[in-house]
Amino acid sequence: MSEKIVLVTGATRGLGRGMARGLAARGNMVAVTGRDSAQLAEVVVEIERAGGKGLALECDHNDDGAVERAFAQLAERTDGKLDLLVNNAAAVYGPELVAPGGFWEKPLKLADMITIGLRSSYVAAYYAAPMMVAAGKGLIASISFYGAVSYFHGAAYGAAKAGTDKMTADMAVDLAPHGVSVVSFWPGFILTDAIRTMPPEMMPEELRASLPNWETPEFSGLVLDRLAEDPDLAVLSGKALIGAELGERYGIRDTDGKQPISYRAMMGAPISFMPPPQG
Repeated sequence: MSEKIVLVTGATRGLGRGMARGLAARGNMVAVTGRDSAQLAEVVVEIERAGGKGLALECDHNDDGAVERAFAQLAERTDGKLDLLVNNAAAVYGPELVAPGGFWEKPLKLADMITIGLRSSYVAAYYAAPMMVAAGKGLIASISFYGAVSYFHGAAYGAAKAGTDKMTADMAVDLAPHGVSVVSFWPGFILTDAIRTMPPEMMPEELRASLPNWETPEFSGLVLDRLAEDPDLAVLSGKALIGAELGERYGIRDTDGKQPISYRAMMGAPISFMPPPQG
């Protein structure tokens, strides 16, 4: 068990909630942010059931003051310690995002993904960095995706993900002298709680056929926990890393026993990314 102090932002549902459970399974203290206090309480129960210690931090990542207060609460509870920040908070408008048409034909609110996604990750890192710099160690991991390098759901989504990767590279330069690492983390397609509970007859046939390859969100949590312990972490800092490839690197399988697949060949990745495993 690793017993790290971890913060997962935007963890009341989806990927964030599952990552919190995966990180808790490694014996960590997992703090989680979200806007809904009732949902946060549910997540804390799941964290503790999985084997970790939970801490709920009610926070709207559209409010910089609320983010500052959440980090102050975290510092008070942990004596200023933070080993891993997972920037997951994001504004996602499912139906509008995947609707056909150009960006100008969709609601302007899709640009919120640049605010709650890219900008919110910057703000959280801004408050996490001093805690990690003081300790001379730590990892900031911001959730990104293949949409950073290929067309996926349009301009707002792509800008948020590409911006996250560039932000990561530049933050890594600033933090390298202080022993702190920063990465962009690309999960695969995620089998969220909502997807898992959806009746098969309600799914499009193409979606239903692809589900066996989808990753549980817990897998990302397990991989990030191990990444934070990698003795070569400083070498990986500043890069965008594919979760499935890290899973192979560390010998981590998904909770259902499968080895998640990388979509590098299908969806693209620049040469600056971690090379595929040798063997």
